[in-house]
Amino acid sequence: MEKRVVNPWTWQDQVGFAQGNEVKDGSRVLFVAGQTSVDENGTPINAGNMEAQVGKAFENLEAVLKQAGMSMENVVRLNYYTTDIDAALAAFPKFGGNLPETRPASTLLGVTRLAFPDLLIEIEATAVA
Repeated sequence: MEKRVVNPWTWQDQVGFAQGNEVKDGSRVLFVAGQTSVDENGTPINAGNMEAQVGKAFENLEAVLKQAGMSMENVVRLNYYTTDIDAALAAFPKFGGNLPETRPASTLLGVTRLAFPDLLIEIEATAVA
């Protein structure tokens, strides 16, 4: 599989995402449901702590990818849904290392609430191998 970042501008480089990712010769596509800060039983954890919730959501995303024989390097798109955009933006820099160097195409959306009231962020992914 070959990936190519498509960025007609440079402003997005400061916030660590790409406007687009072109994939050639990919044979498998994995659509990952929104991952949140839940434990192995699906119970929400880290109530009120955006940074901890972002970390756990990425940890859960990586577990799904691993189960499919993939890693964050295979991720070409991330969608973020949050109940607090400012808190999410403040937490993201700590987790920049979770993102592949080619930076997934991304969208950040503010929402009224997520599936459980204690959840602050949900991260959805598309990966290609």
